[in-house]
Amino acid sequence: MKATDLNNKEFNSFYGGYINQIPEAWDLKTGFEIGKGSVVNFFKAIPKDKLEYRYAEGKWTVKEVFLHIIDTERVMMHRCFRIGRHDKTALAGFEQDDYIAPSKANEKSLEALIEEYLAVRQNSIILLNSLSSEDLKFIGHASGNKLSSRAAAFIVLGHEIWHTEIIKSRYL
Repeated sequence: MKATDLNNKEFNSFYGGYINQIPEAWDLKTGFEIGKGSVVNFFKAIPKDKLEYRYAEGKWTVKEVFLHIIDTERVMMHRCFRIGRHDKTALAGFEQDDYIAPSKANEKSLEALIEEYLAVRQNSIILLNSLSSEDLKFIGHASGNKLSSRAAAFIVLGHEIWHTEIIKSRYL
């Protein structure tokens, strides 16, 4: 199952920017494994003096971006799980900016953030392995729009690629 298998009825067009980041060669489950190594290696390579850097006033630090990646995976995989279990309940949106201050990301070490990321990613991988192809194709509702279980998972992959590219271009 690849991102190119998705159709535009499975997700809000807003998420197309993330989904288009995913390499064509990646299938969903392999992408989660490859992404895990890429993200960890990427953040480990960032100089310590850049971890709390903001490229402009009011922008997030690198640590805050990293925790945002983690939190987004939590939210999107919760959606993936609920929709994959054929839950027809409309799922609420989330305001990403509201999550930053209470996260206290800048008080956490890079090692703690990596540990948190790896735990969340392992949970995501186990979840994906528990869902059938039909479950992953099931379409529910989130944030007032249609969303398939597999689209929620693919958004996670594209989202982390998107943000690592932003860090490369604006922070480093």
